[in-house]
Amino acid sequence: MSLPITTTTCLFSPPYKLPTFTTPHSSLLFHSPPPLLLLKRTIPTPTPLRRNNPFLTRADDGDGDGADPDDYDMDEDELEEVDNKKDFDIEYHSESTSLSATADEDIDMVQSKTFVSTQGWDSEMVVDYRINEDEFHKISLLHCDFFIRKPPDPDNDVYDFREMYVTPPDTDVYAIPKVLAPMPQKYIRCAMSDYGCYNVTEPPIDAPRDPLYKTEREIFKVFLTKHYRNRRLDDPEFVLDFEEIYVIDSQTKSITRAKVLVTVPGGRNRDRKSDLLVIRDKGSSFKIIPLSERDNPSTVIERQEWDKTREDMEKHLSKLRDFSVSNWF
Repeated sequence: MSLPITTTTCLFSPPYKLPTFTTPHSSLLFHSPPPLLLLKRTIPTPTPLRRNNPFLTRADDGDGDGADPDDYDMDEDELEEVDNKKDFDIEYHSESTSLSATADEDIDMVQSKTFVSTQGWDSEMVVDYRINEDEFHKISLLHCDFFIRKPPDPDNDVYDFREMYVTPPDTDVYAIPKVLAPMPQKYIRCAMSDYGCYNVTEPPIDAPRDPLYKTEREIFKVFLTKHYRNRRLDDPEFVLDFEEIYVIDSQTKSITRAKVLVTVPGGRNRDRKSDLLVIRDKGSSFKIIPLSERDNPSTVIERQEWDKTREDMEKHLSKLRDFSVSNWF
């Protein structure tokens, strides 16, 4: 018999070593300095945006000053930043946002003789060659192993999303994973954390000499959170960019970028050290809130248990009455 052991809330703070959090149905709170925020205002570029892109960044009606796109002069760094991030829509709850921008500290690209760009390939297409797994970050999940190109770096936290593979666990049949959102075109530093649970198996009653318990860690999702401005862990100004999180899903064997709702005032120039990231709905809902709005972990657990108890009670009472919703609460 399998008895999953779960917890409901996980908090962490500096020096931002992301813990392993175990809960398939609970909210997870992270306290850590976050990221570079992308405004909803777009910078005009000569290249038109695709209207059918689900990650499209749109401008408000009052954003434009009536100037022709050719009247805007942008340097090379700004063009690269716009090209990298124009496909994403960071949703701000607050209306007050800042218009200043900060550029990432780019990591020097290293040419690899074995590099093969897999972007644009058909998903789940099996390749006819084997890869050197030492040159990749191997991310082991419950249903698959995920491989992302690992450029040489002493910190071992640089990812190149231009080359990725997925395989069944512990096999060498490499396929192209499903990419559900545009991936970065350059190296970025990421901190990895996971979402899963522990599966504890009890010994059979008729075999008392068997091992007492067997505990297995089951990983359902992995989160890759970008370092703000690609700073190293030992940088005194190091923070995590909670607005740029890449989610690897074990069940669908896919990777995408999380949609993050920002409710912290101040826009891109806010004090990121006071931000709090809340992950809910089994690792599919992401929200950044002020640190002052943080709930006590016990309060979060009690609230979720109350909601679950009320739902169960409603199901029970619905069998005893001829109306749909009870007012006993």
